[in-house]
Amino acid sequence: MKTVSMSGSPRQNVGKKDAKELRKNKMVPCVLYGGEKQYHFSISEKNFNPVIFSPYTFIIDLEVEGKKFKTVLQEVQYHPVADNILHVDFLEIKEDKPVVINLPVRISGVSPGVLRGGKLVNKYRKLKVKGIVSKLPDLIDVSINELEVGDAIKVGDIKIEGVELLESPRNIVVTVQSARNMVAEEPAKK
Repeated sequence: MKTVSMSGSPRQNVGKKDAKELRKNKMVPCVLYGGEKQYHFSISEKNFNPVIFSPYTFIIDLEVEGKKFKTVLQEVQYHPVADNILHVDFLEIKEDKPVVINLPVRISGVSPGVLRGGKLVNKYRKLKVKGIVSKLPDLIDVSINELEVGDAIKVGDIKIEGVELLESPRNIVVTVQSARNMVAEEPAKK
């Protein structure tokens, strides 16, 4: 998985007034949990742009109060109107403990059904998975080379060693649907 470094400034006060003051100064209140104790800190809003506005999931090397942690973004809360980041939760990860995260789905290949006029429908951009961080791939690659019109690839069809997919195995990840203007193939003459 891709890695990014960030450093946070500890928060002296934890509460609504302090959080409001931080947001006014373009800082984001954050919490790190999952280790021995929780850490409350803040990070500049612009430092989140490469991590949040990317299709990839990152391991974040976080430094708070001179201590370093390996983390992942657990949750990001946004303002409902302005779309600013209000709060971020980081989860400390251990090398030997599985973590639950969302991995991006990449569609690769060329579908014969699409070449005949079918419509490719991608139902998932990310899939929730569980696994040891060192075994997690950067993304989930789904090949559509065999998909004809009406065919689909379901979550249960995707196998990645050392990774458990947490979505329902019956959920469709990608499918090729029939389009209105699609011409039916004529049967071969004997």
